[in-house]
Amino acid sequence: MKVLVTGCGGYIGTTLVPYLMRKGYSIRCVDWLIFGEDVLSHVIGEKGFELVKADAREAGSEVLNGVDAVVDLAAIPNDPTGDLVPQLTWQINYEARVRMAKMAKEKGVARYILASSASVYGRQSGTVDETATPNPLTVYAKANLQAEREVLPLNGNGFTSTALRFSTVYGPSRRMRLDLVVNAMTLSAFNEGKIWVEGDGMQERPLVHVVDVARAVAFILETPPEEIGGQVFNVGSDDQNYKIIEIAKEVQQVTGAEIKFRGEVDRRSYRLSFAKIRKLGFNTVYQVRDGVRQVYHELLIGYLKPEDRWFTVKWYKKVLGL
Repeated sequence: MKVLVTGCGGYIGTTLVPYLMRKGYSIRCVDWLIFGEDVLSHVIGEKGFELVKADAREAGSEVLNGVDAVVDLAAIPNDPTGDLVPQLTWQINYEARVRMAKMAKEKGVARYILASSASVYGRQSGTVDETATPNPLTVYAKANLQAEREVLPLNGNGFTSTALRFSTVYGPSRRMRLDLVVNAMTLSAFNEGKIWVEGDGMQERPLVHVVDVARAVAFILETPPEEIGGQVFNVGSDDQNYKIIEIAKEVQQVTGAEIKFRGEVDRRSYRLSFAKIRKLGFNTVYQVRDGVRQVYHELLIGYLKPEDRWFTVKWYKKVLGL
């Protein structure tokens, strides 16, 4: 099977691509390489890998030639960056993805997977599943939700469209992100001997390891269309719904650093059910402490260094001259 992966030079993409290649997939990668081409050095030149340097907003239908499935990861990757560049976020996270899905259907591509986010839930009470009414609080979340609403109805007539709402991701990647909560806390523990908790730490967030995200995408690619077509799935595990303070304690167990409080409470807070994807047969294999150990080890041995490009807002400001 040949898979087009947009945004393959990002945090998830640089983990997903080699994972799919090891499973025998051929990959065509479309990315504007804002984080550099070296983040794909582990797959460039490998058999079954093709790189197309292009902006997802402008990529022509020829990138879909010979493609069996699309995994659409191209996106402004988080809420703070979305607020920094709202127009660009709307163009990429919503308009470009709907355009790509429509082109894929017109070209006869069999499957399309939209990489969405659990942030569409915003603030919720209790444990919620995919039937809950979304409450997007940011441009990033609103753009992702609108993309879902236009991509999923395309399902049918030989075209299978599915949306995956990823939990907050953690763990090491070739295009590292040191601004995600688990990774950020691990970095501050390494640099300062302190783990910073914003607000009171009682806000809730579901978490998932980046390799488990790759596993979930591969799982959906291999699931019969009638079981996933036109549907949305939360990606994560029930036992990884954490309060922020609980995440800090996991980091403390690995690093021995001191927990400190600062700043204002993040309004986003939600606890998710993952029963729907679990019923299909998908389960995560990594735990938060695994990810902390991995990231902390890479920091300790000097393999991972806190470069500007591993901090999304900082890097976009630099690249876009903001």
